[in-house]
Amino acid sequence: MKKIFSLSANPVQKDLGLFILRLIMGLLMACYGYEKFSHFGEMANSDFWSKNISFLGMTGKVPLALTIFAELFCSLLLIVGAFTRFSLLVLMFCMGYIIVVVAQFTIISKGDNGYELNNAFVYFMIYLSLLFTGPGKYSLDYKKFTKR
Repeated sequence: MKKIFSLSANPVQKDLGLFILRLIMGLLMACYGYEKFSHFGEMANSDFWSKNISFLGMTGKVPLALTIFAELFCSLLLIVGAFTRFSLLVLMFCMGYIIVVVAQFTIISKGDNGYELNNAFVYFMIYLSLLFTGPGKYSLDYKKFTKR
């Protein structure tokens, strides 16, 4: 217990912190993806996906399926730490697309209770941080690709 609360930068703390961050961010984003996955048919035919979202000239089912791949499947890979950097790049692209196209670069907006940050921007910044740090010791990437 003393080791966990010490003021030194202990590698156990970093790896545990990265695992918790991957777990929380993956679960939160997977909830968005699962919601889209479970209502795929009705969402693909909705006005939002058929009229407002266009990716490479495609609307409706294709951008929605790509979003589900990023939000659900890449989040699950992030949780277990498999192909972490690839998953983070896909998730960052998805969040970047939301920031640029859907939110039209609106990072801070006036909400009911004051100013609010765009959720996609917050996710993007956390994914960027994880991209630089890597998945940590408690990941499948570490087990598979690290020589011990």
